[in-house]
This record gives sequence, structure tokens and C-alpha cells, in this order.
Amino acid sequence: MAFSPKVKRTTKHGDGAQNLLRSQKDAYARLLNQHQNGKFRSYLQELATQQVEESMSTSVSRSVNVVSRRKKGNSESSYSVDSLSSQQSRQMADASICSYTDKTSYQVTCTEDQGIKPGMLEKHARMELHKAAAPKKVPSKPQHKRNEKDIKISSNLVGSEEGDSQQLSCSCGEEQAKDKSKKKRLKGNLAKKDEGECGPEVDVITGKSPNKNIKAPQTQASKESLLQNNKDKGTKSGRGSRKQLFEEYMRTEDVSAGLERGELIKEVSGDINERTLANQMVPKAPDVIVEARYNEDDEVIGKMKNVCLHDKAPVTTQSVKHGSAFNISGSSSERAMQRTGKVVIIFEQKHSRAASGFLKFLPNKNFAMFSPVDHRIPRVNVPLVDCPADFVSRPGDYENVLFICRITHWPADNNFAEGRLAKTLGQAGEIEPETEGIMTEYDVDFSEFSEEVLNCLPQDLPWSIPAHELSRRRDLRKECVFTIDPATARDLDDALSCKQLSDGNFEVGVHIADVSYFVEEGSVLDQIAGKRATSVYLVQKVIPMLPRLLCEELCSLNPLTDRLTFSVIWKLSPEGKILSEWFGRTVICSCIKMSYDHAQSMIEAPDKHFSAEELPPCSTNHRIHEIKEAILNLHNIAKQLRAQRFESGALQLNQLKLSFSLDKESSMPQGCYVYQYQDSNKLVEEFMLLANMAAAHQIYRTYPELAILRRHPPPQSKMVDDLQEFCDQMGLDIDLNSSRGLHRSLNENLGNDEYAAARREVLTHMCSRAMQMASYFCTGALKDENSFHHYALNVPLYTHFTSPIRRYVDVIVHRLLAASLNCGPPLSLSLEEVHKLASHCNDRKTASKRVQELSSELFFAVFVKECGPLDSEAMVMGVLDQSFDVLVLRYGVQKRIYCNSLEGLKAVHFRKVGKRPEMTLVWEQADPSKESTQQEISIFTLLNVQLKADGAPMKYSAVLKRPSALI
Repeated sequence: MAFSPKVKRTTKHGDGAQNLLRSQKDAYARLLNQHQNGKFRSYLQELATQQVEESMSTSVSRSVNVVSRRKKGNSESSYSVDSLSSQQSRQMADASICSYTDKTSYQVTCTEDQGIKPGMLEKHARMELHKAAAPKKVPSKPQHKRNEKDIKISSNLVGSEEGDSQQLSCSCGEEQAKDKSKKKRLKGNLAKKDEGECGPEVDVITGKSPNKNIKAPQTQASKESLLQNNKDKGTKSGRGSRKQLFEEYMRTEDVSAGLERGELIKEVSGDINERTLANQMVPKAPDVIVEARYNEDDEVIGKMKNVCLHDKAPVTTQSVKHGSAFNISGSSSERAMQRTGKVVIIFEQKHSRAASGFLKFLPNKNFAMFSPVDHRIPRVNVPLVDCPADFVSRPGDYENVLFICRITHWPADNNFAEGRLAKTLGQAGEIEPETEGIMTEYDVDFSEFSEEVLNCLPQDLPWSIPAHELSRRRDLRKECVFTIDPATARDLDDALSCKQLSDGNFEVGVHIADVSYFVEEGSVLDQIAGKRATSVYLVQKVIPMLPRLLCEELCSLNPLTDRLTFSVIWKLSPEGKILSEWFGRTVICSCIKMSYDHAQSMIEAPDKHFSAEELPPCSTNHRIHEIKEAILNLHNIAKQLRAQRFESGALQLNQLKLSFSLDKESSMPQGCYVYQYQDSNKLVEEFMLLANMAAAHQIYRTYPELAILRRHPPPQSKMVDDLQEFCDQMGLDIDLNSSRGLHRSLNENLGNDEYAAARREVLTHMCSRAMQMASYFCTGALKDENSFHHYALNVPLYTHFTSPIRRYVDVIVHRLLAASLNCGPPLSLSLEEVHKLASHCNDRKTASKRVQELSSELFFAVFVKECGPLDSEAMVMGVLDQSFDVLVLRYGVQKRIYCNSLEGLKAVHFRKVGKRPEMTLVWEQADPSKESTQQEISIFTLLNVQLKADGAPMKYSAVLKRPSALI
């Protein structure tokens, strides 16, 4: 890491305040060089202000002079996939360390307590804002190698010149907005995870308590009492007292008062967007950003409940006191400023408090040090009694052994948490121990179902449909109904049917497994299904939501077997226009289980005669020709529906998915490939979407307060604007004004050569960063019906109905549908219970998705280790000052290449033209008499890379080949 230059500060001899600060000058300089970040800068500002106030009152002129020397050496940053900023980049270290890299000078934040009058403060703040807005060119600095996950992380699409300017210029305005009687602030986090290293500030999303470095707004009484408590702690504990490192959360009564005054926002239903974790939008207030403590693209591991608001530029005390997230008073320039927030309290902690990691022996201690694999989680002191019996005598035997540790407590005066060892997993680098560690950390319940749960299932096997149940349903067993699923699928929860009518129209049916028939509401089985909320799909196995007797047999729409279903049947014109619609409970008998490849072969060869040997076993009641005609008709209608969807404004941002071929005995990866999305996939998708939309309208029409739907908010406008500016500077004809324009741009304006798909994938990844996450919600919890809208699909109402075997929300939707059609009992849940259920399902869906991603990463790392090195072309996705991100085209994975790891590289020259980052690599020649070879790196540049295993378990890196190797 390149250190920022020390800022010379003029001092007067005998100046008491400056002498007090000078005693820690060297320490501050060292810390600044290692932790150049706005939040750490704020900590130093507060600490210095506190020391000055304790020693003496500082004059107005000297305070202003100190502040006027604030902004020094903002470094240039670069666009990393979804970001042009490197100020929040992470340094990779086994100690789980987080480093920040923007340069700044040490400063004292001016406050009214230092003698500055409000008018002077406001005037000076405006001067600082004007100064900060002026662009500065300073040398860029190298960036340390960071964790492999960092390729997926980013801040927003804004350069550090702009971001730092806003942060530096807002201090005075924020101070003026605070209560005048505030004399002290609690210190932020200066946590170190090891000697000489500074640990990351606690991310409140992780639910770690107490939180670090949160400046919570407090009432006059609460501030005075908190200060008095701190004084008491310092005096009572005597010489051996330990300083409190982390600030406590706000008190509940202060939160209530802040909410009433409009200074706080209570987040009710939305979750933090994992894909833009660097800057989170508060769902109820789209103009407020919560700046994350960690710049890591990971799952939501806690829920933000309250945030306090402040501006990124100076505002008056009145505007802060009376402004809210929805109606900000003040001038037009103040209204245009980006509002930011910080978490001040967490009401519900959701992280499992469990982590996988390694044990380190500490001599002369009665505890060992646990180092989590996830470097966002703090190191943990665990008692030696929890460790293996021979750990003290033979610690080396456990250097490569994975353990599970659960955090039990984190004292406010300790940099390390306290916890207990829960389990020994096995050797690091092996698939099963690594997989169990992932599932435990993300709180996936992979235990066997209890006898009490299994007793809720039908006991008389083989089971058959009771006669009285058949009499209640529409009998479709003689219809040509079939399933289309992945070849390896075992939980078949949807089937299709299509027959042409005499008038030229089509009767099309979507038939979904009737799971709610077997899962009685309120039963033990229902409770465990609701708790799991979703099945978790790993590379080598599935962790089911329901017992396998249900999800693979009784509910699964297996061929040639009578099954209970919930169906929606339409009368459609050949153009896909809905002429009529019917919902109801049915019984079907699937005539064939087809894979996507089988259906695709029929679509690609409509005139071919398929023999029985080319297809899976088929019912004798339906000819293969009849099945093929049904698939071709569905394909033609699906093309019409798809075209209409995108013409009306739908957007699809599909990203590459890696699939594996596994050894049947060992489950080790034998090969990998990028999954191909075919017309057969699109066929099934269109009719599932149509069924989900139909179900949403039906349940909302009948139960406007209890319906559970799925919404997708529009993208974050600031990030969209920055991305649009970037695309314009890159010469890309991309329309980001609407979902329709974006979809058309991605599919029509990127050329038609062999690398057009790669460019589309790179740009899709950039666009995805601005998108917010879709989420479930209870309609009674959101009063504005416009907020129900699904941005990507561009439809007013949407839900999930088609996968009840693997999603619990779909089970609830089935119950609502049955009640609305008078073929089932009314839902017994209240509005509040449905709301909580929706929130829980959001959490579990997010965790499940992340576990699935980590499982894929794990298997690919094993594949690289066993079969590597692997060569491939790659396309540049983002450029930082000392590294760049690439999309490896052959495997669809994204990796970061660090310049300091490239052998033969002589120099790196980084520059930015507006928001467009560029880099020149200067390579040494074997012959010193020859000139060095230069290689230009920018977005969309094609490179040749090599993937090879690292020394650490489950890690691999991408290495750029020298230009000579490209010939």
C-alpha cells in the first residue's frame, strides 16, 4: 500500500492544545498511512476534538485554521466492475483485516463548543464544500492483494475525488446540526485483530454487539448520562481499567423520541441489498444511503432496524432537526445532496453467530485464538477446555483442521470476541468439511427430520389418492400432461399441458404439486417447513425443505403416477392473448418426464420423427407425436408471450452459471462448463411467470390485506446516473432511462461478433450492481399499491406459486388460493404473522442463494487444483489503480488480477478520463537492449489468463500472461 504523505502542520511554541496533539502525532501518522478511510478519519477527528476540549477552549481563528488544512491528497480511484472507487477496497490477510485506502490529512473537526459562531461555521462549511468540489490530481497508490471474494464487491459508481470531497466538506455542517451541549463523543473502533494490524469496524448488519464506531444521536439527558457513565468507569476501575473501544447502541427511549422527531427511520420490511453492500439504500427512504462498514458482497446476516440521517454536505441545524427522509427542508442545493444514514440500533439479530475457522495456540494463556475463514467476523478467544485434549502439547497437528465456533459475547473493551468451540469439521480443503462449515455459518438446517415431523406424513404406504378427494377435484388424468426439468431433478413440482381447440385457440395448463394437501397448517411439519423456508441446492446434493417422502415421491409429479395438483388453465389465442382463465384443484397423471435437452431437440427438429428409444419412458395413452406437437405449440406461444413482455418493458439480467459433472462415487468434479440457457428453458419460464402473475391477482383480489406478493423496487438512481455517465464516456449506446431501454440496449447495441456475448455479460454485471433485491411482502404492510410493482418484470402484481416443494411462500400462496376459491379453509395467520413470515423467507432465500454460490466456488477451486493450471481468454470488467477484474470466458468466473503478483512487470501507469479507468502495463524484456513492452488495459480488453491453485486451501488465482505469450 502506498502511504499518503504526511501533512505538515504549523504550530506555535507553548501552544497547549497543539502540544497535547503533538505527543501522538507519530502514532496518528502511522495509523493514517494504514487506514486511509473516511470513517477512520472521523474517528481521529472526534478523538482530537475530545482531547482539545478536555485541555482548553480553542479560539475561533485557530479552529478555522485547523479545519482549512483538512483536505490533502485525495487519491484517484478506479472503476471496479460496479465502482470507480478504490477507497473501500479490502486487504487480504489471514487475520481478517479490513484496510481502507483513500488518502486524507489529520484534522480537528470544528464545533460550536470550540468558539465558532453558527454563522461563521456555516460560511466556512460552504467554503469547504466549494474547495472539495474542485478536482485534484494526485499520484495513485498501489493496492494490497485482497480476498478472492472482493471481485464481487464494490462501492457505488463514483470516483474517490467526489466521494471524499463530500465526506470532507460535510463535517462542519454535521457538527452544527448536533446538539450544542454535546461535549464528548465516544471513541470509534480502533480494533486490532493482531499486533500491528487494525481490524475492521463492526458492521451492524452482522449483528455483532456492541456495535463499533456508531455515532448515535442522543437527547440531552441521554448524552449527559452516557458521559457520566464513562467518567464513572474511568474512575472506579482505577489504574487497571480498560478503555471502552466501542460505542453502545442508542437507548430504546431515545430511538422512540428520534422516530417521533423524524431524525430516525425505522426499516420495516426490506432487507439490505447484498449486491450493493458498500452503499445500502433504506427501503422506506430511497434517498438515504447507509454506508457499510464492510465492502464485501455477502449474504444479509442481520437486519437494520433504525438509521439516523445526516447530510453529505453542510446544512443548518434547523434543516437537520426538521428535515426527514421524505421531505427535506432547506435550499434546492441541500435537497439535491445525497442523504446518508448510519445504523444506531438493531432490534432483531439474525446471524447464526457461528463461523468456521482455525485454532491458534497462545503460550501462557488459558484460551486459544480462533481465526474465522470469513474475515468479516472477528477473531474469538475460546477456552482451552473446549479444544482437543492434545491441542496444547501438539498444536501443529491442528493447523489445517477446520472448527466451528459460536460467538457468545463481545465485551465493549476488548478487540476480540468470546466464544465456544462447537464442532471439529475435519481437514480444510476437503469438500464435505468445507460444505458443512458453509451451511453452519449461514444457519442452514441440514439435520434429519425428527420422528415427530415424519409422523405427520401418510403412514400407509404405498399411498394412493382417497376416493373422496378425487371427487372434489377436476380430473385431468387423461390429458396429455408432461414435465420438463433438469435431467437430474428429483423434485418435480410443475407440469404443462397444451391442446388445440376446434376454434384454433389453445387450452394451456400449468399444474403445480398440491403440497398444501399434505402439509397441514399449524402442524409440526408445517412449522419446520416454515423455519427452513426453502430448499438449498448445493453442487453435490440438496438440503430439502420437506421430508424426501414428500418432495421426491408423494408430491413430486413423477411420470405414470396419479398426483394431486393445483392448476391454472387458460384459453389462449395463437398470439398469446388470454381469452379465459380457470383456477382449481386437480388430479393429473404425467405421461412423460422430459429434460430440457429432450424438449430442445424437438424444438430444433420439428419435422423429425422421434423414436421411443430417444426419449424417457412414455405413457401408452399418448403418442410421442402428440407430445411433440404440444411442446411445439407451447414454444410458439411462449415466443409471443416473451416478445410482448419485453416490448412492454420487462428486463432480464441473466449472468453466467457454472455447472459441474461429478464422479458418481466420490462426488469430485470431473469437468465444468457454462450452463446454456435454451429455448426449452424459456418455454417453461414464460408459463411459470404467467401462472405466478395470475395467482398474484387472484389472491390480492380476495385478500387485499393478507396476500403475500413479491416486489422489485427500481434501481438506485444515483448508481444508474453514474453508470450512464460511464457508458457515455466509453462510447456505449446504453439507455438506462427505463427497463425497456436497458433490455433493448443490452441485446441490440453491443455488436454481433464472437465477443458480443462477453461484452453483454460484462455490462450486465455492471447494471446488476445498481439493481435492488426483489423481496416478499405482505400487502397489508405496504399502504401504497405502487410499491407492489415488480421492476424487472414490469408488472403491477407478482408472487411465487409454482414451486411449493422447495419454497414455503408458495405453500402459503396455495392456501390463499384454495380459500379464495372455496376449496380450502381460510388462512389462520394475521397480517403481522404474514409480514414476519415474508421477512423470514427473504432472509432464508438470500442465505440459500449465497450458500449455493459458495458451493459452486468451492467445487471450482477443487477443479482448478485437480486439473489446473487452466488457460482461457478473459475480458476486463473493471480497472483499479493496482489491479483489474476479468471475466474468464471459458468458465464464466470472475477474478481479480493483482499487478504486484505479475512476474516481469516493470511499471504500472493508471489514469482516469472522467469515469473511464485505463492502465498501462510496462513489461521488462529478456534482452536489456530492447525497449520495454507496453500493454493497455481498459474495460472490454481481451486478455489471456491462467488459473492456478494457491497454497491456501480452496483458493486459486488468475495470472495474466505476458504479451509475448499472446502471439
